[in-house]
Amino acid sequence: MPSFDNDTQDRSAVRSLLRLWPYVRPVRTRLFSAAFVAVVASCLSLVIPLVLKWIVDGPVADRDPGGVWLGALALLLLGITEAVLFGFRRWLVARPLAGVEAAMRADLFRHLQRLPVAFHDRWASGQLLSRGTTDLMLLRMFLAFPLTFLLVNGTTILAGFVILFLQEWTLGLLLLAPVVPLVVACSLFESRYSLAARRSQDQVGDLTTVVEESVLGIRVVKGFGRHRSQATAFREMAERLRGTELLKARLLGGIWALITVIPELAVGAALVLGTVQVADGDLSAGTLVAFLSTALALRWPVDSIGFLLAMSQEAATAADRYFEVMDAAVEHESHDGAPEAERAPGTADGLRFEGVVFRYPDAPADGEPVLGRIDLHVRSGETMALVGGTGSGKTTLTALVPRLYDVDAGRILLDGHDVTGMPRERLRELVSVAFEEPTLFSASVGENVLMGAGGGAGDAELRRALDIAQAGFVDGLPHGAGTQVGEQGLSLSGGQRQRLALARAVVGQPRFLVLDDPLSALDVHTEALVEAALREVLAGTTALVVAHRPSTVMLADRVALLSGGRIAAVGTHHELLRDNAEYAWLMSGGAERPAPGGPPGTAAAAACRAQAGGGAHAGGEAQAAGEAPTDGGAHGAGEAPTDGGAQARGGARAAGAAESAAGAEGSIR
Repeated sequence: MPSFDNDTQDRSAVRSLLRLWPYVRPVRTRLFSAAFVAVVASCLSLVIPLVLKWIVDGPVADRDPGGVWLGALALLLLGITEAVLFGFRRWLVARPLAGVEAAMRADLFRHLQRLPVAFHDRWASGQLLSRGTTDLMLLRMFLAFPLTFLLVNGTTILAGFVILFLQEWTLGLLLLAPVVPLVVACSLFESRYSLAARRSQDQVGDLTTVVEESVLGIRVVKGFGRHRSQATAFREMAERLRGTELLKARLLGGIWALITVIPELAVGAALVLGTVQVADGDLSAGTLVAFLSTALALRWPVDSIGFLLAMSQEAATAADRYFEVMDAAVEHESHDGAPEAERAPGTADGLRFEGVVFRYPDAPADGEPVLGRIDLHVRSGETMALVGGTGSGKTTLTALVPRLYDVDAGRILLDGHDVTGMPRERLRELVSVAFEEPTLFSASVGENVLMGAGGGAGDAELRRALDIAQAGFVDGLPHGAGTQVGEQGLSLSGGQRQRLALARAVVGQPRFLVLDDPLSALDVHTEALVEAALREVLAGTTALVVAHRPSTVMLADRVALLSGGRIAAVGTHHELLRDNAEYAWLMSGGAERPAPGGPPGTAAAAACRAQAGGGAHAGGEAQAAGEAPTDGGAHGAGEAPTDGGAQARGGARAAGAAESAAGAEGSIR
């Protein structure tokens, strides 16, 4: 890599380390105190050679045993004092630096919660995990050790050379000779090691991602017998990481060898020259002993430079990676016009999409948008079913309502208020969402469900939501609603997870409800029960429901057909079956897809005719098969069977044997 890039990276790393100051400022007093204590303790080691000089030139030369014992006692006291001071330094920094790490980790997690969904779409979870764990640990270690000892060792080396020059300046100059080659070597080492450190930490993030995906997807791995391929992929990434770590070890070993050998050669030369001077009478034996003892006392501060530089580079890289995430723009609040509290009360206008255009942030700017000019009105208290083929943009459209993504053009109104003018907390109190892929957290069933309610929700609200979602299986769990569901809720079946996700969506009795195919994992009988209970909830809310099956469509007052990123048709289920070929094809499961917007073809027309008059036959079949009474569930819920329900049942029958299950679903209702 060009040197310019290295220099740029070094400057970036230094700036990232300087940005740690706001976290360090609250504990600066203890850190500065710890550094001062460490400097004093380190400088005490330089007093020991002076005591040795006094012993050699005094009591030893005078053959005074008492003086030797006194000198030995002084050395012992100096050693004990040095050890106590270093222990005190560690005590000073341990607690505050653990607090710094905790504060940085909390800020990172809080920031991740505020980042837009588009950010999480781009970033691998393992990269974020490594930044919140390994990188922050490296930063704590840097603040505790390298940051302090770069200052301590620098001060010790400076003070030591002053003592050396005061004792014998010619020998001091000899020991200064290695400084220039060492500075050059350290500079080269630092630039190369920083690149290796960054590569290593990025590879740790990639490896963490592979481990996480393999653990969460262990059922898929085992089910398809892919453990060998996963192990191979992991081994290859681990080998790459191993190669990078070996490169770091070679760099560190090389610089350590240079830092150790070159000063040792200088000390050896000083020993020879000093011995000659003592023999000539130009230097006392005590001075030579003191000089060499001082040089040896400086050995560790000099030898540790490579180690400290390596740790500092890893910490600088960790800080750079940390602030890469912290610098990502959070979801912005765009309160256009007057604040919400000052606006005139909105009328019960329901949910409106006006000229909505959306493309994903990483999509080409000149490409076709996922959604183009969406105009749709869900009236207040109405349930609108959103139907479309795979990839038509249904889930994307529902994600725009709670502002998981922001529109590129147009606007979305809730009772006349633009969602971009609402605080997100308020918006997400009004809008509740149940996604097609239910996500549960490592918490109790009750905690997972009540996550969708305000702080005042309790057992009554929990029980009501579970009843609506037909989640009576909760009572059979070992600890009822207090049962821990485990990571991702994988200890439960798909249908159970989906029912809990639905309960979470309705527990807060939201003003607006967005459901993304919420019943896809349920069996026919459970689906019928959930739909009967959902009718009561939908009667008191404005709902947008993504539907793939006729049974789900029958929950809605009207249906919107989404095709090619646009609303192709809006009407009742029966109107669209009669007038729109694409909708009839989606509902009937025909083999050939008709041209968008055209009249129903032969197969679709047959389905429509069957739906017009085949409901009774389908209902009879369901009863003959031992199903629950065909309309009893609906009657018991206060619902009278409608002609639309009969049509849906007949249409399913007319679509052939493959759709007979759908007819049974309709008959249960």
